[in-house]
Amino acid sequence: MKTSTTFAFLSLTLFCTSVAYADPFGSGLNSFDIEFVDIGSPGNAADTTGDPNPVGSVAQSYRIGKFEISRDMILKANAEGGLGIALPDMSLFGGNGVNRPATGTTWFEAAQFVNWLNTSTGNAPAYNFDGGGNFQLWQPGDAGYDPNNLFRSSVATYFLPSLDEWYKAAYYDPTSGVYFDFPTGSDTAPTAVTGGTAAGTAVFDQALLFTGPADITQAGGLSPFGTMGQGGNVWEFQETELDLINDSTSSTRSVRGGFWNSTSFFLSTSVQSGGDPTAGSNSVGFRVASVSVPEPSSLLLGVLGAVGLLLWRRVSR
Repeated sequence: MKTSTTFAFLSLTLFCTSVAYADPFGSGLNSFDIEFVDIGSPGNAADTTGDPNPVGSVAQSYRIGKFEISRDMILKANAEGGLGIALPDMSLFGGNGVNRPATGTTWFEAAQFVNWLNTSTGNAPAYNFDGGGNFQLWQPGDAGYDPNNLFRSSVATYFLPSLDEWYKAAYYDPTSGVYFDFPTGSDTAPTAVTGGTAAGTAVFDQALLFTGPADITQAGGLSPFGTMGQGGNVWEFQETELDLINDSTSSTRSVRGGFWNSTSFFLSTSVQSGGDPTAGSNSVGFRVASVSVPEPSSLLLGVLGAVGLLLWRRVSR
């Protein structure tokens, strides 16, 4: 009896730990998942060697997409939510596959996609668009108004990562408490590849035409936190203005990470670039961040652990 009870508990535990850590969106043929990784170590020290300086300190835990947002996700959100986000023809660059990163979106379109992630799951929108689709700053009295960030509602679940949130996920090592120069957990430039998942690799230093970005799940080795493609593949929009003050609807937004045609320098902590929020680029995409929530498997493990303890006590008696 004791053996069979223990076996059953272990079997349930093993089953539980196999649950994918991803959030579902859409429905039916238009359903898709976004996989997130936890970014812990809240209150970490800022990096004082990168650009800008200081950068990377985040007061709270949060989550960030393991991968860039794909073309497939945009197409399904369009079909499900009527977003009308146009994706460019990337055949000349070799990036038309549905699992290639969604380039060509404007910052505003990325923000509208994020809003749909929120509202389609019963959450508050992150960004303030008026009835005409024009981006507005949140105002005092608005739900979730944050005087330190007039772009993002503090009660939203999903959002574009700020510069600090993006930078920390890419370069910070929570084990050693240091920042690496490259988002592959090293101060040495990664090995340039056209795709794959080998440690210490990234998609960069490739021909501009026909090699294109890799699929979002084949964009090189992981950062210390477990994100992929924050160096190379495609540049990524951040939520933050290039001047670091989120107080203008139309000012330049921060863009980081380099793309498939970049040299290694553009993948490093030393480079911050900017992008017009009204214009899309074939080499710029984005990823999504989220508030920190308990991982589903952790919740189930806690419940099963309590059940297992009760069963063990019963058998012991």
